Amino acid sequence: MTYSYAPNGVCATNISIELEDGIVQNVVFTDGCKGNALGIAALCRGQSPEALIEKLKGIRCGRKQTSCPDQLAKALESVNALKL
Repeated sequence: MTYSYAPNGVCATNISIELEDGIVQNVVFTDGCKGNALGIAALCRGQSPEALIEKLKGIRCGRKQTSCPDQLAKALESVNALKL
């Protein structure tokens, strides 16, 4: 199943997450830093949302209070909340 998340406070305007059997299959960031987004997506494949939340939550981008990885963690938290 594919989920869409509108991030806040970052350059990316959308995060699309594809999950299959509780494992991340694909992540796509719309807009933002293309190379970083592709790198993050590649590292996320095959991981559980819980493991990614633990690793990515709280990462900041410069002086911003958040980052694309942090927003991905928030997106994964919201996906987990939907499954409850």
